[in-house]
Amino acid sequence: MEKWMEEAIKEGRKAAKIMEVPIGAIIVFEEQIIGRGYNQRNSKKSTLAHAELMAIEEASKVIGDWRLEGCTMYVTVEPCPMCAGAIVQARLEEVVIGAMNPKAGCAGSIYNLLDDSRFNHQVSVVTGVCQEACATMMSEFFKMLREEKKTEKISEQTMEEI
Repeated sequence: MEKWMEEAIKEGRKAAKIMEVPIGAIIVFEEQIIGRGYNQRNSKKSTLAHAELMAIEEASKVIGDWRLEGCTMYVTVEPCPMCAGAIVQARLEEVVIGAMNPKAGCAGSIYNLLDDSRFNHQVSVVTGVCQEACATMMSEFFKMLREEKKTEKISEQTMEEI
């Protein structure tokens, strides 16, 4: 599981390089990566450009079907409600999560949409795979953003003084 999560982490790093929240996802079928995604909401100016949705879209094209039965998603951060819903709709078999998201996660933190028996499909969930690496990637990104904002404020104040 760790080797696949490392691939998802690589996707998350791609997002960080373009100043997007560093979440990455991959989809594996029969020991092959068939879908990759990383957050691109700001660059694509789309609410839908989440890592999980990008990976689902690519995997569906590779398989030639919207049903991703027998596939496993590896994602660095617990999916939000939108992504959890898409995971259920895509009929993924399993989701492996790095870090949980207590503010927006719907695979066990706030709610577990993936295991709600009222839906016609449930998804197996494994959590905590490469948890420290995934959580660190997120915390370092937001720390960098806070420092950048602080630097901008100082620059603005200096310009006002001139």
